[in-house]
Amino acid sequence: MIEAWKLVGFGGQAMFFSRFFVQWVVSERTGRSTVPTAFWWLSLAGGFLLLLYAAIGIQDIVFSVGQGMGLFVYLRNLILVRRQRLAETAPAPEQTRATQRTK
Repeated sequence: MIEAWKLVGFGGQAMFFSRFFVQWVVSERTGRSTVPTAFWWLSLAGGFLLLLYAAIGIQDIVFSVGQGMGLFVYLRNLILVRRQRLAETAPAPEQTRATQRTK
């Protein structure tokens, strides 16, 4: 029987691989290299599962540090994506001023 921690490790690897598959499919559909937001979510989830596997399951400090450092990059990219989306949906400054004058 397979150990529970190995299932966590395999789950993390599956998520980590699926991010490349998602990126490839989206790029093929758009006809240009694209990194969709799902790539970063899958990176974060897969990296977190692999960190758990490395730190608790097999207690490997080298693997743990490598996965842990990547989590900061994935999270930062998600923050940047969110910030960009908020900026794109915010009203233009002239619209805000015009709205304030009519009140």
